[in-house]
Amino acid sequence: MEQHRLMVSAVERATRIVRGVPSDLLDAPTPCSGWNVRRLINHMILWAGPGATAARKQAPAEPADEGRDFTGDGAWADRYAERARAMAEAWADPAAWEGTASLTGGPDGMAASFIGWMMTGECVLHGWDLAVSTGQEPAFPGDLVTALYEQTVPTAEMGREYKVYAEEVKVPESAPALDRLLGLTGRDPSWRP
Repeated sequence: MEQHRLMVSAVERATRIVRGVPSDLLDAPTPCSGWNVRRLINHMILWAGPGATAARKQAPAEPADEGRDFTGDGAWADRYAERARAMAEAWADPAAWEGTASLTGGPDGMAASFIGWMMTGECVLHGWDLAVSTGQEPAFPGDLVTALYEQTVPTAEMGREYKVYAEEVKVPESAPALDRLLGLTGRDPSWRP
């Protein structure tokens, strides 16, 4: 199943990036307005859990708490790797991509395929955010970035309505797919700390 293969690719690369973050850069700025590296890692760890339960059409084991600090004990990279791997494994079931699902466990869900692509996007977009914030090369595969861009184009305005994405940053059509994806989701591809 192509969607799942691409999600696994995104999870693997994001995990390498998270593992490459030095602990002395946890307070460094990121392209996410008002978020430092620590907050971004906490966000990634937090939402990988509901990403897995959504695939199984279950409510999360715990409520989403954006204020929770997973980085306090030093095992945050392993925690992300474990949660992200579990998320990817949950989406291996073709039924995960069918019907509706919810990240919060609420009765009103969204198309499960939309959530699956959204979780794939979390890995790529926040993986890029972390990589540029900490001097790493994101190196996401071209087929992954192209597929994610194609999935994001029709939903970008909705993402802005829900404050998931910032205003679009204009990027030339001739730019690489990653730059176009970043611009579409409100990121400046040339951002550096």
